Amino acid sequence: MLMTALILLIVLIALSLPIAAALGVMAVTLDRTFGFLPLYQASGEVAWTASSGFLLMAIPLFVLLGEIMLRSGVADAMYDALAKWLGWLPGGVMHANIGACALFSATSGSSVATAATIGTVAVPQIDRHGYGPKLFLGTLAAGGTLGILIPPSVNLIIYGILTNTSVPQLYIAGIIPGLMLAGLFMAAIIGIVLLRPEMAGHRAHYTLAERFAGTIGVLPPIMVFVVVIGSIYAGFATPTEAAALGVVAALIIAAGRGRLNWKMLNEALEGTVVTTAMIVLIIMAAYILNMILSGIGLTSQLNQFVTGLGLSPMQMLLAVVIFYVVLGCFMETLSMMITTIPIIAPLMFSLGFDPVWYGIVMMILIETALITPPIGLNLYVVQGVRGRGPMTDVMLGALPFVVAMAAMIALLAVFPNLALWLPEMLMR
Repeated sequence: MLMTALILLIVLIALSLPIAAALGVMAVTLDRTFGFLPLYQASGEVAWTASSGFLLMAIPLFVLLGEIMLRSGVADAMYDALAKWLGWLPGGVMHANIGACALFSATSGSSVATAATIGTVAVPQIDRHGYGPKLFLGTLAAGGTLGILIPPSVNLIIYGILTNTSVPQLYIAGIIPGLMLAGLFMAAIIGIVLLRPEMAGHRAHYTLAERFAGTIGVLPPIMVFVVVIGSIYAGFATPTEAAALGVVAALIIAAGRGRLNWKMLNEALEGTVVTTAMIVLIIMAAYILNMILSGIGLTSQLNQFVTGLGLSPMQMLLAVVIFYVVLGCFMETLSMMITTIPIIAPLMFSLGFDPVWYGIVMMILIETALITPPIGLNLYVVQGVRGRGPMTDVMLGALPFVVAMAAMIALLAVFPNLALWLPEMLMR
């Protein structure tokens, strides 16, 4: 049964079916082949339950927040400010790529949107300052991945829904690892340009007055972050209500920059509808599939198989890391999350791993999938923004940052309080 399900999933993905359709076909096929009852007849009720939760309403609101910020023109001013403050480091404005991605992540919640937005602003710097294109493009692809770790993150909401884990705790748990990962990315840049000075480009020099004058560019994303995260931890807003407050703050910023008009709102709403429809359809299909997997006994069979291997918790963690790194080379990240988390997460929890901690590790693994070829979405986004040159430039440039992500997972395994200290302190 287990092998049949695995082969069927691989075949459906290889046929390039939309993931929601693939999950639905797989559910019905397994039910008709191995089920004792027609479980698929309960699909309507399961789909309604999966799509009507209050927390799920936060997804379109956070997507809308990102769409508005994307079109409000804050990226240029933010990038300019960070380039002035970080450009003196070895590697120049490549550090601004990481810093701008980390800061924009706090408003968009999407890795692809972050990579596309910052990439559009940053790519002209390659020729302007003589940077090595591979490493420069790699910083954009890797920096964009921070969008699903630093809150607010749509992926963390989905993980919370799938595992019944507190989203506020997941949000606060992602802050320290997210900032540390950004720091590891910057350390990787410094190490590489010290070894390969020809990649470093020409550093720009700014006076202290110029730096402070440009600081105003980082205020809009910080304001949105404070409104969203602050309202949650001040205790007067749920994640869904905080998302609505974030949308209001983004509209105020867009109006202040003269970008708020009907055309912009129409584009933002269209983008929100398309993205939300895709996410919710996949979630509904995944819930139906998970119901059928449990009903035919596949979940318990998998549990027995893994338990029979006799792996220690750390050996199991290593196996899961390898599994996701390999799977991420061939499967889109959201699909990978929704199809695997309901099955693998309970196994990890039974071995004593904390659900909040595992959620942060899961996000880093998903980030890795975003920059590993051949399916890594951020690689294609950055190459699309660049619009010229070989795709291998982006792929090779992203490899050092995969190593940095592996180092971050190792640090979390050795020091779990990197993810758990803030939630435990704030939830007392």
